[in-house]
Amino acid sequence: MRIRRLGWSGLEIEAGDETAVVDLIEDTTPLLSVRDLEGQFPPVSRPGNARLALVTHLHADHADPAAIAAAVRADATVLRPPPARGGEEEVVWTARAESGFTEQRLTSRVVGDWERHRSGPFEVTAVPAVDGLGDPQVNWVIEAEGTRIFHGGDTMFHGMWWLIAARYGPFDAAFLPINGAVVDFPHLQPPSPLAAAMDPRQAAVAARILGAHRAVPIHYRALHMPPRYVEVDDPEETFQRHTAELGVTSVILPPGEWLELAGEPA
Repeated sequence: MRIRRLGWSGLEIEAGDETAVVDLIEDTTPLLSVRDLEGQFPPVSRPGNARLALVTHLHADHADPAAIAAAVRADATVLRPPPARGGEEEVVWTARAESGFTEQRLTSRVVGDWERHRSGPFEVTAVPAVDGLGDPQVNWVIEAEGTRIFHGGDTMFHGMWWLIAARYGPFDAAFLPINGAVVDFPHLQPPSPLAAAMDPRQAAVAARILGAHRAVPIHYRALHMPPRYVEVDDPEETFQRHTAELGVTSVILPPGEWLELAGEPA
């Protein structure tokens, strides 16, 4: 298995001649950003080739239907969590992606916790996650060629890590959010001073519980807009410090670079 980090939380995964993508985004216009995004959102290496697209949740920084449509082939399947339910203000963060799936004529399938699916060389399982804004989210266990990885979207820390580890661990690599973002959005008032995604220490602890041979940070640095969206200071360096303290190997994978895991099964 080869894994290429794309923008933010996105991954491109190769197994043999087949590819899958996770949380692929290319359109950054809906995102909160005051930073230079040059090079932070590389395109997939083989457009139109992916047989499978996985989505952790339907926020604009994790689900880009147009980018997915360009990345996958005609018979591809998109696996995604259940839709958010409620009035217009309650589904404000997921409505754009929901309509985009329809407009792009993507074949999407709703999955729930612990559902397992096979597509070519990929065997994937949706596992529990907690979204910091209250919308449905899953995380992904992805297996191919005797290698197993974990993708954490932008989950908060929760109590299901041990069960995930017992059922599917250890992992060759765990890709975990680390920016500990504190948000202040108009539809979520009064605001919470607590992080809506794992911070570096929480991600390091999750990696240790999961039995990750490598912990790879995602979901940090590219997006930051105080006071509405504020990530922790020095997330990468702090993550490396905490993983080292816990005896977990951290691997920094810049956007666009590949990680080779073939031949090293967990």
